[in-house]
Amino acid sequence: MIRSLFTAATGMHAQQMNVDVISHNLANVNTVGFKRGRADFQDLLYQTIKAPGAPSSEGIQIPSGIQIGLGVKPVAVQKLFTQGDFINTGNELDMVIEGQGFFQVTRPDGTIAYTRSGAFKLDRDGRVVNSDGYPLEPAITVPADTTQITIGYDGRVTVLQAGNTAPVEIGAIETARFINPAGLQAIGKNLFLSTDASGDPITGQPGTEGRGTINQRFLEMSNVNVVEELSNLIIAQRAFEMNTKAVQASDEMLQTSAGMKR
Repeated sequence: MIRSLFTAATGMHAQQMNVDVISHNLANVNTVGFKRGRADFQDLLYQTIKAPGAPSSEGIQIPSGIQIGLGVKPVAVQKLFTQGDFINTGNELDMVIEGQGFFQVTRPDGTIAYTRSGAFKLDRDGRVVNSDGYPLEPAITVPADTTQITIGYDGRVTVLQAGNTAPVEIGAIETARFINPAGLQAIGKNLFLSTDASGDPITGQPGTEGRGTINQRFLEMSNVNVVEELSNLIIAQRAFEMNTKAVQASDEMLQTSAGMKR
């Protein structure tokens, strides 16, 4: 009876974390480039009272044995990098990566961060930057007299300047992909950092070596499915409730046992 109290408590803790993950997904349902998370669980250590295959007192092999599990534990919150829906914004600096890959931005400390959010802007110096002012890597600077910006599927950036009829190429956007994108470290602000688990970034021209192509004037929305998340939320809530019932039942059994001497 005591074992069941602690076992049910692990279930309550696990489902609370599950609800936390689902809540974070729902909170970012309209966040550009957001990738939903999924909580993964494992069963805990088993107490083996009778090992499977052990011989009985009559010399017959026991087919299954007795193993009592001690609950559940969360082992990972995995980011799922499935493609989100595209929306047409008409903005020249809005971009999506159709397929695998990440945009690269340079943080103030000089490190490179990676993002699926293609909502870029110009700063006062004409550099293409994200919403926090982090410039694209490699840097792209748009001339002040630019009247039109064109970004190709391969990342090449050309501009049409006032008084000119021929477009001028001013640089090229490089994207990065990872062998294991789920191993990236999320740091907020739609940014990720590479880790040993993700592997080193494989950078280069969009559309080559497995990297997706760039589409201008589109944004990739969150890949959160509201109906699916709400269904998962109901399941997690009911699982939490059932574990509380197990705690309550164990408590009532202990109460009955304590009152037997009366």
